[in-house]
Amino acid sequence: MSVQTERTDTGTAAAPGARRTDVPPPADDTGPATARRRGGASAPYLLLVPALLVTAVLLGWPLVKNGMLSFQNLNPRQLILHLTEWNGGDNYKEVLGSADFWKVVQRTVVFTTVNVVLIMVLGTLVGLLLARLGKRMRLLLLLGVVLAWAMPVIAATTVYQWLFAQRFGVVNWLLAKAGWTSMADYNWFGSQLSTFSVITLVIVWQSIPFVAINLYAATTTIPKELYEAASIDGAGVWKSFTHVTFPFLRPFLWATTFLEVIWVFKAFPQIFAMNMGGPDRLTETLPIYAFVEGPGNQHYGMGAAISFLTILILLGLTAYYLRTVLKQEEDEL
Repeated sequence: MSVQTERTDTGTAAAPGARRTDVPPPADDTGPATARRRGGASAPYLLLVPALLVTAVLLGWPLVKNGMLSFQNLNPRQLILHLTEWNGGDNYKEVLGSADFWKVVQRTVVFTTVNVVLIMVLGTLVGLLLARLGKRMRLLLLLGVVLAWAMPVIAATTVYQWLFAQRFGVVNWLLAKAGWTSMADYNWFGSQLSTFSVITLVIVWQSIPFVAINLYAATTTIPKELYEAASIDGAGVWKSFTHVTFPFLRPFLWATTFLEVIWVFKAFPQIFAMNMGGPDRLTETLPIYAFVEGPGNQHYGMGAAISFLTILILLGLTAYYLRTVLKQEEDEL
């Protein structure tokens, strides 16, 4: 007795009693469905094109022009006669070889560090306070910090100038009434330390709302069950903060700290409007130094070189931040 077998189209023997079936053809990658899928995948990139074009025009082109200007010797004569006098890297050599530049860099780093530490500590405390207050008190405090945040920079700086004025300032009047009669005519803008103190007060006051609101929003994402579990385990306020609150707030704290470093590092209107970098240019930071050496002394190429070096420092900080974030993501994985 012989068993008759059926062969498939590929020439292989089929199993006894098996029924021949047609093999479905491979999917066509050129069909309308595939085209729609590809179009949907590219849609997010197409939506980014207008923003990238605007960024290239408003940010990229001025940056390129500033870089070109930093290699030129541009003064009022060349500016009026429309002359382009290239001097290579002479502006950078003069800046990097100047002792004043490195003093300003050191001063800027110290100023930024002090301000950012105060901003982050006080802003975190206010944010945690917002999370623990009742609804009415929270709304009242939020209204206060938002108003402080919304005040224009120059307006806030002018108010602080009035508060710390030498003869008719409210601060000197209050100190004199409190018993410090020697402070009645104290000049807050006559020394480096006192001027920086007033400027720091303005910057910290304006920056706390941003940190506080961000941190308060971050606390709303923490599950309440974690606090209940910590309470059952006998954890107090400090342990609940270090083991529950802080781990959740760490990414927000890191990102906010980075943003504050950039914001304080490039702060210009508060310092310039307060005392124009005085007294004796002792409160100049890098942005003020670039303005004074550039448009102030009518040496625009020098100012462009200083501002370009400032941008490079900020790019270095940004690269360090991104590297740290990526490393944290790899550790979490």
